[in-house]
Amino acid sequence: MTFGFAPPPHMSPPTSADPAARLGRMLEPAEWASAGIPLLRNPREVVTGLHDRHRPGPSTAIVAVLDPQGRVTASASFTEPAAAPDGWEFRNALLTHLRRVIPHDLRLRVPVRTAVLLYCRDGEPRWTETDGAWMWGLRDACTLHGLRCGAYITLTPDRWQVLGEGRGGRRPGPAPTDRPDQEPRRAGTGRPPAHGATAARPDAPRRPSVVAQGRPAPRSTGGGAPEAHRHTAAR
Repeated sequence: MTFGFAPPPHMSPPTSADPAARLGRMLEPAEWASAGIPLLRNPREVVTGLHDRHRPGPSTAIVAVLDPQGRVTASASFTEPAAAPDGWEFRNALLTHLRRVIPHDLRLRVPVRTAVLLYCRDGEPRWTETDGAWMWGLRDACTLHGLRCGAYITLTPDRWQVLGEGRGGRRPGPAPTDRPDQEPRRAGTGRPPAHGATAARPDAPRRPSVVAQGRPAPRSTGGGAPEAHRHTAAR
């Protein structure tokens, strides 16, 4: 009897250079809308909290894990190099950073935590192929880490928007990029994360570290204390 083994997630598929295969690893807006993605209780607070914590610039992705009450328990940000969007590569990047900041929930029968993705990019707020690849990657990474697939949010120069929901606002906006000398915050994992990754925890927002669970968070990034956020009118 012969047993086969699946390739490690970090390995690229043999057809990664095939444009047709790459286009198959993205989700159209209609597919995303019909996937049963849970609604955010307060998207403005989630976006504002993650923005304050990570200060994303263009091409920065922020993946965050929400507890059953919608509060952020872990988050990490990283910058992907400009390249043809591929859901496989995005999935691998998301899975790598999820593993660094929070244990998996694969032993649970039903996922209780939800992962959301905030992606900062240039261009118009409408859906792009890059967004479709991130959606595919987020859905697949959540399955492999035992999480519910949550909202996908874009942050463009004009506005932030929860794709598939129609909710958004004009503030906050992308962080300025005129400070090239600024060192990225790094997670305390014993080795520098790839692509300038940053892991944040709610109870110590300004000190780089891997999230420690089960401790109270005086500053919440997903529906917590009102004073922790700049409240703006969502459009």
